[in-house]
Amino acid sequence: MTRATPVAGVVVATVAALTPVLASAQDVPHAFVGARIIPIEGAAIENGTLLVRAGTITRVGEADRVDVPDDAVVHDVAGKVIMPGLVDTHSHIGGGDGGDRSAPIHPSVRILDALDARDDGIQRAQAGGITTANIMPGSGHLMSGQTVYVKLRDAGTIDELVFCEDLTRDICGGMKMANGTNPRGDPPFPGTRAKAAALVREQYVKAQEYRRKVEA
Repeated sequence: MTRATPVAGVVVATVAALTPVLASAQDVPHAFVGARIIPIEGAAIENGTLLVRAGTITRVGEADRVDVPDDAVVHDVAGKVIMPGLVDTHSHIGGGDGGDRSAPIHPSVRILDALDARDDGIQRAQAGGITTANIMPGSGHLMSGQTVYVKLRDAGTIDELVFCEDLTRDICGGMKMANGTNPRGDPPFPGTRAKAAALVREQYVKAQEYRRKVEA
């Protein structure tokens, strides 16, 4: 077995933190030993071992129940925590968090058209254990535009991050909306909560009418 330098930090998130470590030797197994492991299901494992081969977790368990291959690179992570990657459901990483203040409703705006796959915020999020994010347009609107779900990884293009297959036709995320004081302002922005609700309701009525015409 080959011993590696202990991984720094408090949290070692499985996919985000481990993948860069393994990139240089895909076929060599890596064993992370001595950590407190929080699995997706079940109780936490004290003094656990996690095995990874070719970027895939192959075994997780108590240290005395996991056989470490002789050719494995061993990472001593005693005192650290290994856990599933975190999901950020409201993110503005990627450099595209601006907003168009010309109107309060912009359902056609897509944040993915403004994202930079090489933005260093993606690497910082990975370092913090975030592996998946729902990236949104900027705030201050009733409807700021369409969000996009991404898997955080080292990438050169947006296509390598998104879950959807066709960026031009698929629904790649959700709709960023706000109410209350956030979207209030001077006309054409609503000045009250009631007007904000009325403007949004108007858009839903138009959408229902459009669907009926399409299905007719």
